[in-house]
Order: sequence, then C-alpha cells, then structure tokens
Amino acid sequence: MRLQTVLRVAIIVALSASSVAASSDVSAALSELMTRLQLQHAKLWFAGKLSNWSLANYEIQQIDANLEATSRLLANPSQADRAREQIRAVRQALQSKDVPAFMTSYADLTNECNACHRSSGYAGIVMQIPLALPVPNQLFVDQVSEGRAIANASCGSCHVVSDAAKEAPAFRPPPPGFLEIISRPTFSADGLRHFLTSGHRRLGPDQAMPNPRLSESQVEAVVAYLETLRADQRR
Repeated sequence: MRLQTVLRVAIIVALSASSVAASSDVSAALSELMTRLQLQHAKLWFAGKLSNWSLANYEIQQIDANLEATSRLLANPSQADRAREQIRAVRQALQSKDVPAFMTSYADLTNECNACHRSSGYAGIVMQIPLALPVPNQLFVDQVSEGRAIANASCGSCHVVSDAAKEAPAFRPPPPGFLEIISRPTFSADGLRHFLTSGHRRLGPDQAMPNPRLSESQVEAVVAYLETLRADQRR
C-alpha cells in the first residue's frame, strides 16, 4: 500500500512538472513571436509610408504568418484572428498603392493589437505608430524605383533605359541601351560604381558621355536598378 501511494505521488509530481514545463515553453514561444511582430510592425510602417510596396508586402506576409503561428498557441485563437482581419485591409491598401488608405488601415491594425493585449491581461504592452526607424542599417525607400527615375532623368535622353521607353534617344546611332549594357559579360556592379563616380567631366571609351555627377546614394540607386533589371532578364 505504501509503495502504491509513493507511486501515485511520483506520477502526480511528474505530471505537474510536465504541465509547468509546457506552459513555460508556450510562454517563451509567444514572447519570441511578439518580438518578431514588433519589429515587422515597425518596418511595415516605414515601407508603406515611403511607398516601398515590395518591402511592405513582404512585411505584411511575415506578420500574417507569425499571427497564424500565434493563434495556434493562444487559448482563444479568435484574438489573433481579429488582427488578421485588419491585415486584409492593409493588404488592400498596398495592392492599390494608396498611402492614405495604408496609414488608416495600419492605425486600425495597431489599435487591434492593443485591444488583444488588453483582453489577454497585457495592457502594459502598448503599440504605437513608430517614431524612428527600427534599424539603422536598412533603407526603407524603394531604391530600385528611385534608380529607375534617376536613370530616365539623367540617361534617358541618350540611352534606351528600358524596352518601355516612350521617347527615342537623341543620337543616331544611339548609345547602347541599358538592356544591352547589363547583358555584357564585363558588366558588374562594382564596375558601374567606378564608372559613375569618376571625377572626369566626360566618360566612356571615347569620352562621349558627359558625367551625370550623381551623389553616392543616387549611384547606388542606379546600380540597384540595373542589377534588378539584369536579374529580371535572367528569370
């Protein structure tokens, strides 16, 4: 009888310890997911505000996936589902590339996050629209779109920037188009940087090209555009 009692106590203690461990694991997993969501929430704001639609769509996909994972850990999954309903409004604003609609839907999503925190007993965790960049080592502007605009403005009068160019170059025969340039075996991002940052007044083998005098950030935007153009051609 004494042995049976000892065994029962041992089983109860083991089950209790297992329950505590499981609860601790869930809490740790939720904490990790919330940390990810906080960073993605901030990145989404700056990407959408600055019309970087590709980055904003990426961040909203990450948020949606992490909320799905969160709902599987919650005792009441509908708490996360309500936030996911707000995500649909954000997606719609991103698809239409509507900055005011994005800002409104983002604020609604933020409010729903705080409502979920309060209903879960975490009223002290309050989200807000970010006031500063979440990380110092990432650009939130659409660098490729900026590079395309710079290329059209600075190079489009002579070069065909893309197949969709509406105006023919002024020179006959024209200088090589961008699609030809990026198809050359000698093309490289470093070579393009070196070429565009030259201090000479005129550039190229015959010094036929006037130096566009681009800033460092403008050069990087043009490099990003041409590298993306080349990657698209290879797909």
